[in-house]
Amino acid sequence: MALQSCASQLVAGHRFSASNLALIVLLIVFSEFHVVLPEGCNSPAPSSECGCNSLNRDGNDRGDDSFHKEAVKKYSKEKNANPDDSHERRREVSTEPAPGKLNQMVLIPGGAFLMGTDEPGIPQDGEGPARRVHIQSFYMDMYEVSNLEFEKFVNATGYLTEAEKFGDSFVFEGLLSDKVKNEIKQAVAAAPWWLPVKGASWRHPYGPDSSIADSLEHPVVHVSWNDALAYCIWASKRLPTEAEWEYACRGTLENRLYPWGNKLNPKGQHYANIWQGEFPNKNTGEDGYVRSCPVTSFPSNGYGLYNMVGNAWEWTADWWNVHHTTDETHNPKGPESGTDKVKKGGSYMCHKRTIETQSPWRHVRMSWCEKKKNRSAEEERRSRRLKDRTERSKERDETASACVST
Repeated sequence: MALQSCASQLVAGHRFSASNLALIVLLIVFSEFHVVLPEGCNSPAPSSECGCNSLNRDGNDRGDDSFHKEAVKKYSKEKNANPDDSHERRREVSTEPAPGKLNQMVLIPGGAFLMGTDEPGIPQDGEGPARRVHIQSFYMDMYEVSNLEFEKFVNATGYLTEAEKFGDSFVFEGLLSDKVKNEIKQAVAAAPWWLPVKGASWRHPYGPDSSIADSLEHPVVHVSWNDALAYCIWASKRLPTEAEWEYACRGTLENRLYPWGNKLNPKGQHYANIWQGEFPNKNTGEDGYVRSCPVTSFPSNGYGLYNMVGNAWEWTADWWNVHHTTDETHNPKGPESGTDKVKKGGSYMCHKRTIETQSPWRHVRMSWCEKKKNRSAEEERRSRRLKDRTERSKERDETASACVST
């Protein structure tokens, strides 16, 4: 897909089976999430694609909210206010005191934007048609959920991820040690660079001989959608809808290839952790990283959100849907049931041609719907400043367009 056609896709979603997530999510590079506060292939994938859609764990799909109901009972903070320190699954990965920033939430002021495109690069992905969407104000995590934060959740609840329960997860071949690779006898036919690795999990992202001891500020990976949901419930937050995620990703900008503008590397500066070089053979790491990076890396977008593009795919709350109308909508949500969940944002294994604002990606970032009557004076001022900035940006764009047309 050409760069120009991808531009209209930086907000399109990719699908992952809710149960298969445990496997898919397991991709060290993909399985992150931002949180919000509540109110099959038969031939090798093209070299520009990472092949994550070829990963499946059969027979585990849940097309309903049964896991959500179970998770609310088991993983809420109320249920885990005084965890048993002797719990056999309570394990510390880090030693005193763990470094790193904990997440903060950013106000995303409500507004309207044009979601989707009338010229989809991949029609079957359901990127069209373009439709006007209104979003109410909500809060969103400034950063992707880090290993440090997920560790706190596990230590408080004794939670076991689906990858840990299954006993294995997919890992990109280039990140494995020779010892681990020599023990693997199979691969994914449609994406042979993905290998099923026994013992791979969020604690051991690159196989059983790896750890997160030196990457506590990196995004937690190998987490399924169900794992992300359990974490959000514990944190008293929720996953953003696809529309909320896309709106927040734009960072007040419209009709741009990326959340920061139309150039991938303006003035030679890198704004995202993505793949440089020939995939899957060599990542040159021109952006400073050949795998994941700390969640605080790179400049934030216009709303103050970091790594909305690249680093790790991010889960959303919505079920996959390819049927849309041109009707104007308010706070849309995906179907009530399904077999696939939408991920957004891409990962460090995504090439520049697949990361424009209408693209899909996966990890965890949370959000929640704000109660307007409880907004502080500072939040009101911040909201007004952001809206004023957006209006000024629109005025500049209109002026530039007028100049070009003359």
